[in-house]
Amino acid sequence: MRRLQRPDSIHVLKDEKACASLGRYFNVMQNSKMAKFIIAKKLAVNFSKDDSTPNLWNTHQKSLKNFHRFEKRIDSHRISYEEMEIPEKSFLDLKIEIARRILGNCYFCTRRCHVDRTNNELGYCKSGSHVSVTSMFPHMGEEPELVPSGTIFTQGCTMKCIHCQNWTISQWMERGEQFSPSQLATAIEDLRNDGCRNVNLVGGDPTPWLTQWLEAFRCVNVNVPVVWNSNSYYSKESANLLAGFVDLYLLDFKYGNNECSKKISDAPKYWETCTRNHIYGKKHGEIIIRILVLPSHLHCCTQKILKWIKENLGASTRINIMFQYRPEWRAKEITELGRPLNISERKTALKLAKNAGLRNIIT
Repeated sequence: MRRLQRPDSIHVLKDEKACASLGRYFNVMQNSKMAKFIIAKKLAVNFSKDDSTPNLWNTHQKSLKNFHRFEKRIDSHRISYEEMEIPEKSFLDLKIEIARRILGNCYFCTRRCHVDRTNNELGYCKSGSHVSVTSMFPHMGEEPELVPSGTIFTQGCTMKCIHCQNWTISQWMERGEQFSPSQLATAIEDLRNDGCRNVNLVGGDPTPWLTQWLEAFRCVNVNVPVVWNSNSYYSKESANLLAGFVDLYLLDFKYGNNECSKKISDAPKYWETCTRNHIYGKKHGEIIIRILVLPSHLHCCTQKILKWIKENLGASTRINIMFQYRPEWRAKEITELGRPLNISERKTALKLAKNAGLRNIIT
């Protein structure tokens, strides 16, 4: 087991606020409960590959309700997971079948490009049919409850943040390596066996590769929490596929309005999409929200985001207010983004969070 290198990653396990908001994640991390993808593999679902897509979605929504009941019974040890046989067709299998169909008419993100990625057509994110990985390693720089975090960086993104710190990955400037689902599964197991607390799906953004992630976890045979590290710009269909698969939603909340999202990240309808996916994430898993504070965007974005979180997700929601902004890639094309944050802006952001009534904040 890898030795933890950050004292706060040890102390957080006894932090009352962290435990209250991330209790199940901690239990999966420590192997006292099973990850959702493992439970999904044991939930039998009756469907056929000849079924229409609308019928598959109907089956999925009914199965999702069954999944939550099933999960509670396994969590409480009323039924033994180990003694259950793997069904001929599972809830995870159903998700994979639906995801494969979406891949042929892609609408994993809000843009809904409707390209056939199985036929080498590329949409906005430029992602094809074979997942491209740039790096994977135990990340020691994430939130304390995550480290060491088994991060897997994939190429491509559904947004174009002009200040992106990972722009060489998100914009396909680096050379990635193609992985099959079984190879991804082996990598996931190796990270877990190396002492990682989770597998952290990131990029770019993991959304374009949802089909491949589902296929990979069907082959994973270790218990590991799935962390969905995303910009939150995914479709309602992707949100449904993530439910019953993701243990911890690590979601960006970038903007407080659509004007800023379009200007800075070429992301129309970001507010509606982001708020919906945060609500859905809180409903179907546990959540950590990342708010990257941008220069001169405290009142148009940071303040509105914090107010919305308090009113819709609750004061105890785990929030990381991030002061790591620095001008990267093409940031200097927008005047206010051409500089780092100043001390006054950092103090103002913390004051806004306090005034909003939020009480589970890390920085």
